[in-house]
Amino acid sequence: MEHDSTYSIPTTAPKSKAKPKRKFNSWVNNPVLEDYALRYAPKSFRKWSEFSVSSSALGGIAFLADFAIGASISVSYGFTNAFWGIVAAAVIIFLTGIPIGYYSAKYNVDMDLLTRGAGFGYLGSTLTSLVYATFTFIYFSTEGAIMAQALEVYFHLPLAIGYLISTIIVIPLVLFGMTALSKLQVWTQPIWLVLMIAPIFAILAKDPQTFSAWLHFGGNSPSGTAFNPLFFAMASGVVLSLITQIGEQADYLRFMPDQTAKNRKKWLWAVILSGPGWIILGAFKQLSGSFLASYIAPSVGLEKANEPIQMFVKAFGEFIPSTFVVLTIATFFVLLSQIKINVTNAYSGSLSWSNFFSRILHFHPGRVVWLMLQVAIAITLMEAGLFNFLNTVLGFYSNVAVAWIGAIVADLVINKKLLKISPPYIEFKRAHLYNFNPVGFGSMIIASVVSILAYFGVFGAVLQAFSPFLSLVLAFILAPIIAIATKGKYYIARKNPLMQTELEMAASLMLEDKIEALTESRHEHHHYHVNGNSEVTCLVCGFDYEPMDSTYCPFHQGMICSLCCSLEKDCHDMCKKTKL
Repeated sequence: MEHDSTYSIPTTAPKSKAKPKRKFNSWVNNPVLEDYALRYAPKSFRKWSEFSVSSSALGGIAFLADFAIGASISVSYGFTNAFWGIVAAAVIIFLTGIPIGYYSAKYNVDMDLLTRGAGFGYLGSTLTSLVYATFTFIYFSTEGAIMAQALEVYFHLPLAIGYLISTIIVIPLVLFGMTALSKLQVWTQPIWLVLMIAPIFAILAKDPQTFSAWLHFGGNSPSGTAFNPLFFAMASGVVLSLITQIGEQADYLRFMPDQTAKNRKKWLWAVILSGPGWIILGAFKQLSGSFLASYIAPSVGLEKANEPIQMFVKAFGEFIPSTFVVLTIATFFVLLSQIKINVTNAYSGSLSWSNFFSRILHFHPGRVVWLMLQVAIAITLMEAGLFNFLNTVLGFYSNVAVAWIGAIVADLVINKKLLKISPPYIEFKRAHLYNFNPVGFGSMIIASVVSILAYFGVFGAVLQAFSPFLSLVLAFILAPIIAIATKGKYYIARKNPLMQTELEMAASLMLEDKIEALTESRHEHHHYHVNGNSEVTCLVCGFDYEPMDSTYCPFHQGMICSLCCSLEKDCHDMCKKTKL
């Protein structure tokens, strides 16, 4: 698909009514609190090194739900099915995470903005914002429940009170976004790693037979330790619900510094390890949870064998004689792990809700407001006992999550790279996108509906067990088919002068001087009003933004930022109807 590089601003654009400048409240105007919730992350804000961003992203995967999931599927389906289910899901999650992590880091956009430009359209990605928000509050609730279990064991607090404390404690940290989270994750990571690994090795060193016992752990599985294809598929389905974790990794990766010839190898390693690479550590934790469940089941029973606090109290007790010290260290480890992950769940959820409501209501009171909505939903789910139905909830959710990720990856890999139907860049601004693109949106809907029907047994027991795999295959196949059928018509509604072929070529060659020259020449040719810092002044809110985050608006007859474009109610998308 060829992309026409011609673009001109009409001299006779329709006049808009005189409008006062939009006034944002102090939360939105504060970049530390707002953290560019609805925007491209500008270069001026991305001051962290590759190591800092990577460490922050990896710090966000400290969740003990991996231990609970590994234990739960081992108890339900036995070691053999759980093991192969974890391995199969990990391979899929790693491979699908590579293009998502790469494009998020390269174009400095979060998961929602990436989805818009990867085949879903401006409003089409509203659905995926809900899917992603659902992921974040399901896991916030799961992790909060694990924290509450630790508070109950150590302080004898009722679970209901523990749920409230585990929710409130993360709010102050999340308020300050990446600025605070990067410090929290980097400083606590070494302590967390030692506390996680030490007890497992201590158990194996003290009693090597525990490894053999794990290999023969059957749990409640009707097939015992034998391999069963249906149980393997159901175990994989639970783990595949974690496929959208790459979205939380992308929320960190968007703050990566620009890729240059000098930092290319370091940049790529950082993106791979902290993007799709999260599942390497994730799979290790799931297998560790499976191992610890088999280890503690004889003493605590199968019902409590999936509770991380029970796992680590027993594990630390193997090499620490004092019961009080063991309980204190185990509780500290659980609380540290849950704070590290739930700040990420709350943060990513606030970004998703911001994106969702800005498009539906054309209203943005600030990321902080949607953070409160996120934690309110999460605590409601905790009080409703979500943890007790973990396998069922995650097994169902994975059908939709996998369809979403499958459609995005198919667009990034097949439609962009192989077929070249999709634009080679990520366009996220409302002014340049159709509201709905059937490529991603359509393939996700079809794959989700078919796989959910399969999940409820409409197509028989085999497809019921393999419904997440069916969802992935359908989405991956349908996206290029729909792209070919529509000839890529619904990707770009209006050309973006900053993202045309020659600029893209310059970026891929990392010729920064050429990029700057091209950008400046386009500003001169198209009468862009750029201040002395090479930023564009938004005609509506009056603030300055990098050119990537700005566009020409015929309704306001001037340059506006992407957020003001999203929040505009009266233009009726005239920029996409007027030939510019």
